[in-house]
Amino acid sequence: MERSNYTKISTWNTSLKIRLIGEMLFNLLYWMYFPFITYYFVSALGNNIAGILMTIPPLIGIIGIIIGGNLAGRLGRRAAMLLGTSIRTIMFCIFAISDLYWLNYLAFIGIGLGGTIYGPASDAMVADLVPQEARKQVFATFMTANNIGAVIGPVLGSFFFFNYLSELLWACTIVMLVYSIIVYVKIDETMPNYSRKRINTNSISSGFKEEWNGYGEILSDKVFLLYILGGASAVIAIMQLDLYLSVYIINYVPSQKLFVWNNLSVALDSKEIFAWMLVLNGVLFVFFVLPITKLLKSWNDRNVFILSAILAGGGLFLVGFSTNIWMLFLLTIIFTFGEIVRAPVINNFVSDYAPEHARGKYMGASRLQFTIGRFLAPLTVFLAEWISPMGIFSIILFFAFMSVILYIKLYKSYERYITRVERNT
Repeated sequence: MERSNYTKISTWNTSLKIRLIGEMLFNLLYWMYFPFITYYFVSALGNNIAGILMTIPPLIGIIGIIIGGNLAGRLGRRAAMLLGTSIRTIMFCIFAISDLYWLNYLAFIGIGLGGTIYGPASDAMVADLVPQEARKQVFATFMTANNIGAVIGPVLGSFFFFNYLSELLWACTIVMLVYSIIVYVKIDETMPNYSRKRINTNSISSGFKEEWNGYGEILSDKVFLLYILGGASAVIAIMQLDLYLSVYIINYVPSQKLFVWNNLSVALDSKEIFAWMLVLNGVLFVFFVLPITKLLKSWNDRNVFILSAILAGGGLFLVGFSTNIWMLFLLTIIFTFGEIVRAPVINNFVSDYAPEHARGKYMGASRLQFTIGRFLAPLTVFLAEWISPMGIFSIILFFAFMSVILYIKLYKSYERYITRVERNT
């Protein structure tokens, strides 16, 4: 197909349109509870226990990634997506009916596990259906739709989570159940050379073991390993919006007036300032992912990744020099654009680099960058007990520049790889 077929959502494949709507609706509900889930467990179990518990989901995510990549490559994209949505449906139901915090924590873990199983198949389906030259546009559209929830969700969640938590969780359960049914009925399998026979001849247990060994082989690929390490370093910096930045803003930024007009003024305390920084971050994502994608479409991915790390790391580092509300908003714009510019090209590299027969596996393995980054990112919060804010922001900047170095090495290695392939053909 021509690229023009993907400039309008109405011309997309039906499976892509269903997924766009379903994932957008779920992400709205997701952002109504996710920003407050740490507080939920802190209030019940205490800071220390909750802090330790919140480092576990990324590790469980590794298992989900392996399972998701395995199923996407063995059973097909549709089957893996169905398993992921079904797990989420069951876990939301358990969360909704349970009053036991430890059971709710396990349900929360299960929700994340379902998402990591669903993710690789979802990404691989885009790569299956969309030609290479149009993938950035499609991935950017999905990113925009998902971030609509990141804008509206926290505002609604600040009310519903604390006043109608059970009803909110039941809404998530119903949405996931309906979406699972629609996936089963309406979405077709897209895996190249798909055969139902392979479903009956491969056991999941042996497949998991083989997948684990396969990940070892994938990560022995120096080009792909550089991609994972570069991405993980970038994620450590980018994730600070949800981690250390909240600690810094609430503890160090004083209440101040947003504006004064005649006798009218609007003042925000530190928590409200942070909340509006989150809203600004989400709004920028919704309105600028697609325009930025078009603006940078002539850039190669290497330069986009480097620009992203500089903007994100530099913007966050400069936060440590000011507590003025308008300066904080300006820096939020800078580091958010660092996050925005990389969003459409994250999966693009894997789509280009991965062999067609192993695309699902590579898509799954690529998510290790987020798992590793999210596991290491909370270290800034723990270190803040002993290190000054400027020390923490310097650590964040260090990881951003590590990402730049690794991406430069990645694309040098990638160019040599392309040259070898062209010579062999």
